[in-house]
Formats: sequence, C-alpha cells, structure tokens
Amino acid sequence: MKESSFPGSSVQNEHKEGVASQHSLPGGFVFTTSDAIQPCRFLLPTLTVYNSAEQLFHLNFRGLSFSFQLDSWTEAPKYEPNFAHGLASLQIPHGATVKRMYIYSGNSLQDTKAPVMPLSCFLGNVYAESVDVLRDGTGPSGLRLRLLAAGCGPGLLADAKMRVFERSVYFGDSCQDVLSMLGSPHKIFYKSEDKMKIHSPSPHKQVPSKCNDYFFNYFTLGVDILFDANTHKVKKFVLHTNYPGHYNFNIYHRCEFKIPLAIKKENADGQTETCTTYSKWDNIQELLGHPVEKPVVLHRSSSPNNTNPFGSTFCFGLQRMIFEVMQNNHIASVTLYGPPRPGAHLKTAELP
Repeated sequence: MKESSFPGSSVQNEHKEGVASQHSLPGGFVFTTSDAIQPCRFLLPTLTVYNSAEQLFHLNFRGLSFSFQLDSWTEAPKYEPNFAHGLASLQIPHGATVKRMYIYSGNSLQDTKAPVMPLSCFLGNVYAESVDVLRDGTGPSGLRLRLLAAGCGPGLLADAKMRVFERSVYFGDSCQDVLSMLGSPHKIFYKSEDKMKIHSPSPHKQVPSKCNDYFFNYFTLGVDILFDANTHKVKKFVLHTNYPGHYNFNIYHRCEFKIPLAIKKENADGQTETCTTYSKWDNIQELLGHPVEKPVVLHRSSSPNNTNPFGSTFCFGLQRMIFEVMQNNHIASVTLYGPPRPGAHLKTAELP
C-alpha cells in the first residue's frame, strides 16, 4: 500500500494485480477509476489555478501543465479560490479531458523562455537577434540588424564562442553594399511581373520590361530586400513574422523587428510608439488614435485554379509601410518603402 497526500485530503492508492482501484476525495467525489486515469494518480501537483475568463482549470507540475475545459458556466463557482476553504480546487470534474498540455523547463510556465540556439545548429548561417527600423523625417530609411554567428578560427581549436555584431542597410544602397554588410543571400528571386503597372500613367505600361526587379532572400534573418533592375539599388524591405496559419509559414525565421510609429495627437507633437513582431493590428490602431484606411485584400493565388488554404490577408498602408494582417489580427509581414523618386507617386496599395 502506498500513501500520497494532497493539501486538505488523504488518498490511499492500492495496487493489486487484477483489481481496479477507486479512490474518493471528501464528499464522495471520485478521484481515480479504472476507466478515467487522472494525471494526479502519478504526479503530485505543485499548483492548481482556475482561469474564469477561459473556463480552464490548470493543473501544474514541475515542467508540465495540463488544462481542463469545464462543461458549463454552472460548474465555475466550485472552482473559485475562496470556495470551500480552497479544497474544491482539487476537484476536477469526472470524465474531464485534457484540452492542452505544456512541456517546459523550470517551475513556472509564465517564466519560461526559449533556450539559446546552440552553436552546432548555426551551420555557417547568420541569424538576427533583433532588427530596428530606422526613420527619418518622412518615414523608414533603413534597417539596423543585430546579428549572431558562430565564431570561426584556424585549425581544430576554432573559436567556439558566439559572435554578436551590428550591420546597417539603407534605401539606395547598392547590391555590393548589401553583400558586404549581410553576405550572400540564400536565394535570389526575379519578379516576373509588376502588379502596379496597371496604375502607371505611361502609355507604354503594357510593354514588357527587358529586365526585372529582384529580391535577395535572407531566410535566417526573416528579411527580403528588393533591388531596382535598372539602378541595382535597394527600393524595398520585407520583414516576416513567421506566424502559423500564414501562406509563408515555416519558410522564414521570425524577424524580431521594432518599428517606431509617428503618433499625431493633441499635445503630443513628435511622439512615437513602437510596433513589434508581437503587436496586434487593433492595438496599433489604438496607438494611432484613428482608424486606418480600408485595406487591400491579398489572396496570394496566381491563377483562378490555385487556391490559398490559409485564407486571405489584409494590407494596410501606413507611413510608407504596408502591414499585412492576418484574420486573427497578427501581423504577417511589414513592407518598407524608400522615399519616392522625383516625379513618381507612391501607391499605398502596392503589394510585395
């Protein structure tokens, strides 16, 4: 016979071959039966929490947490912290199934952080720890990247430390400038068409171009850089957040960007607020203090027979930037544009 105690109750577990055991808590509530095995039968919880907003009952262990869904709001009062001197927090409804399970390192799920990538996983690649968007008086002017790379040295006793360094790239930088700052891209993509030619006032807009703009794709940085086909200078940056449920999910490493937004409010001249990878579009509109113009719907289907299983996204133009927003209000990507050339007009509806 093995005895395990919980706060405010005592439960005895009998282990006999061929005999199904059944145990009860005070009040006759069934705790464990042969057909409903609970996690508490094998582990002692360190903390139990009831989230009334989500109707979830969290059972926490060291490095492991389970979340149970309550069947109805009528059961909620039994799990409040002050009910029955706190003993009712141990009463998980009979037959309740686990809705979520978290496996993590440490004592608290809220304090858990992703571990640092080991040097053995770099494999010669460079990763971005953070990307700051630089601004001038009119809008974004470039990027400042804090980069991580594995140290290198001659012979077998190579430097095994992580190198941290900063690089900056700006609109108007040449292709050679970018290569010297960031190194060779993982891929180069040539645009086959320009969707915005239909808005051009030129009568030659239907004439095919002899050369196409091209992207430098830096997948481990989460950044794309577009170069003009004629001048070979930077004209656009695209920052990817790599959220699940997006068309490009798991192609790019998440870009941890910070974008200063100019806020125009009364008695707040020159004030800026920061938009990050984890900001939601609703919060950004609240910071701006006014709604943004209606979005352009982006389907990402190249032909009528090609469907996008992830659904459409919405593109909002703001301060020489285009925010691609998913249906759950998360930002999927941010496209930064340089200052317009003399005589040219920047179209806020232009898509990457």
